[in-house]
This record gives sequence, structure tokens and C-alpha cells, in this order.
Amino acid sequence: MKRILILLAALAAFNTVYAGDISYTRAATDSGNKDTSSVTNRRHKSEFKISIGKDDNSKERYNRDSTKKVSKAPGVSFGLTFSRFDLGFSKLIDNGSFTLSPENEFLDYNAWKTSNVGFDLLQFGYRFNSNFKIYLSGGFDWTLIRLQKDITMKRDWPVLAYDTSSVHFDKNRFSATYLRIPLSFELRTNDDNNGKKFRFVFGPDLGFLLNGRVKQKSDENGKQKFDDDYHFTKFRYGGFARIGYGYAGLYVKYYFNDMFENSPEQKGLRNMSFGLTLGF
Repeated sequence: MKRILILLAALAAFNTVYAGDISYTRAATDSGNKDTSSVTNRRHKSEFKISIGKDDNSKERYNRDSTKKVSKAPGVSFGLTFSRFDLGFSKLIDNGSFTLSPENEFLDYNAWKTSNVGFDLLQFGYRFNSNFKIYLSGGFDWTLIRLQKDITMKRDWPVLAYDTSSVHFDKNRFSATYLRIPLSFELRTNDDNNGKKFRFVFGPDLGFLLNGRVKQKSDENGKQKFDDDYHFTKFRYGGFARIGYGYAGLYVKYYFNDMFENSPEQKGLRNMSFGLTLGF
């Protein structure tokens, strides 16, 4: 995961420089154009783009030689992105309660170190006007559970089960990686005096399991990793909402089906997450 984040950071830096060069070229071309009419082309169109968080092409603009506002025409957009970087807390909900039942007490976790991380890399959408857009995106999402007990989840077992260890773990993390595919309905205001917008985004969120992992650290065994599906549900579905101003905001996600499948004692155990989101 660290390698992925480093690669994406490098892509972001490259794209920022590249986009800045394009903007400068366009500005120079516009300044040399003697025709100062501000007629807005409202025809629908399609475009492919690479963006980092902010979508400059859909931002409201002002003509350099006029006070008339020129806004993005409706149309389809498709491209690579690095947007909606989520960093927050993950909570287990056991049949409607934040308190784990006796059957699930082995999953007791450190609430401050149990986290959710995710981001989008691909986006396809349609903008109806400057204030409303629908888009389908794809990315990755991690649920990282920091277990309190010195246990090791069993691999290739008929149900979710564990072995109690005689070794004390400095870190005992139980995690799942999902391919996430949210469908977003975005409502936003016009630019304010600071050139920023308020946004409210909501919609369904689908996920396909890529991998489950146990990662442990101890003085006796050093660092260890064990991969398996650990009965994490292979397909999850839920809903999300985001609200923010400018490039930052808050998010919440809740999944309607159980975290684990083919494991009867975990029936009704579900997952939600909430936190900060960057790059609308």
C-alpha cells in the first residue's frame, strides 16, 4: 500500500506541473486573441482528462476581457484521477450496537487505530449543468482493524476462527482490501468570493474483495504477514455521503450487508467508517 501511495504522489506532482504548463499556454493564446466577445458554447461534448482532486475544466471561469461568467457546458467526461482520498475511522456494528457480542469479542479492537483509507483512480461522468453532476468512479478501499488480543486468524478454515498466541504482539492488524465502485450524485454551489464551492455528494457504494490480511509485529517473530480471504464478504454494498468546502470535507460510509460470509456467528456484524476526505 505504501508503494501505491508513493507512486500516486509522484503522478500527482507530474500532473500538477503538466497541467500548469497547459494553463499557461492557453492563457498566452487567449491574451493574443483580438476577438473579445464572450459567447458561451453550450453544445454537449465529451472529453478525456487526467486530474488530481480538483477538476479545473468543470470550474466556472471568467473571461479575461469581460466580466461575463463563462461556465462549463454539459457533457460527458472520462479519465484518470486521484480524487476523494478518504482517511478516517472504521467501526464495527454488531446487530445495531457498537458493543461486540460475546461471539465476536475476539474482534475487540483499538478504536483510535482502526482506520479506513481509500481513493478513486478512474472516473466517468456526465455534467448536467454547473451545479449537478453524476459520475461513476473506481478505486481502492482498505478497512484496517487493530486487534487488541494476541490472536491469529486461521487461514483456509470453514468459518472465521482464530488461535490464541503465547506471543505478545506490538501490532496485530486484521485488514481487507476492496475494489470500490461508488456512483456519485454531486450537488454544488457556484464559486464564492474565494473561488471555492460547497459540495454535497451521495450515492451507493459497491465493493469487490481483493484480499484479506493479518499483519503482526512482535519481538519474538519480527514482522509477519498472512494472506487469505478470512471470510470477508466478497461483494459488499452500502451508501455514502460527503460534504465539503473547497478541496476538503467529511465523509461517512455504511455497508448494508455483513462483513463476513459463511460464518454464522458473525451474522449481523457490519462496518461503517467516517472521517476526512480530500480532493472532491
